Amino acid sequence: MISRLRAAGIEVVLLDIEGTTTPIAFVHEVLFPYSRERLAAWFAARSAADPQVREILQALQREAQGSGSAPPLTVDAAVARLLDYIAADRKSPALKLVQGLIWESGYASGDLRSPVYDDVPPALARWTGAGLGVGIYSSGSVLAQKLLFRHSTAGDLTPWLRWHFDTAVGAKIERASYARIAEALRLVPAAVVFVSDVVRELDAARDAGMHAILCVRPPAAVPAASSPIVQSFDEIDRLTFASPSAGSR
Repeated sequence: MISRLRAAGIEVVLLDIEGTTTPIAFVHEVLFPYSRERLAAWFAARSAADPQVREILQALQREAQGSGSAPPLTVDAAVARLLDYIAADRKSPALKLVQGLIWESGYASGDLRSPVYDDVPPALARWTGAGLGVGIYSSGSVLAQKLLFRHSTAGDLTPWLRWHFDTAVGAKIERASYARIAEALRLVPAAVVFVSDVVRELDAARDAGMHAILCVRPPAAVPAASSPIVQSFDEIDRLTFASPSAGSR
C-alpha cells in the first residue's frame, strides 16, 4: 500500500497538528487555558532582566512596531497584551514563545499529556519504515510541537519526526510558505504531501505544487473540497495520487 506514495514521487509527509494528529479540544480546552491561568505567575517569578522575559518583551515590541512606533512595554502591560492575544487566538510569535515555555514546565511536571489519534503512531512508524520522511507544519511554535509529540499519550513520537516548521516560514494559508518549506527540505513541492483539516491551508499547499489531503476526524462533517479526503491516516496509504497542480518546481 505504501508504494503508492513512493510511486507518486512523494518523499515527505507533512502534517498539521490540530484536528489532524491531535484533537482540537486538547489545544483549545487544555493547553490554552493552562497557559492563560499561569501567564501572570510566570512573569511574576522572573525579573524584567531575565533573558527569556527580555526576549518576549522585545518580540512584543517588534510586533507592535509593525504598525508604527510604540512605547516600551512594562511587564504588566506585556501580560495584559498577551492575555488579550490568547483571548483573540492571535498568531503572535511572542505569545507562542511564552506559551511554549509555560507548557514545557507543565509537561515536565506531568500536568500535561498530549492525546494523539490512535492511527497516528503506527502511521508514523509505517511511513518512516518505508523510507518516507515525516514533518510537522503548525501555527504552534517549534518548541510547542516538540513538547506535544515528546509527551504524547502514546509515548515519545519525536523519533519519527524529522522536521518542524512554524509560522516563521509564513502563514499557513499562503502559497509562499509551502514553497519555503519545499526549499528547506531541498525537494520539489511535488515530492511533498501535506495533510490538514483546513481547506484554505490545503489550497495554498496545492497552489505551491504539493499534494494535499483533507483529514476530517469524526464526528466532524465532511466539507466540499478539491483535495482527497481521509478520516484516518490508514486511508492515506490507499490513495491514488494524481499529478499536483502547476506551480511545482
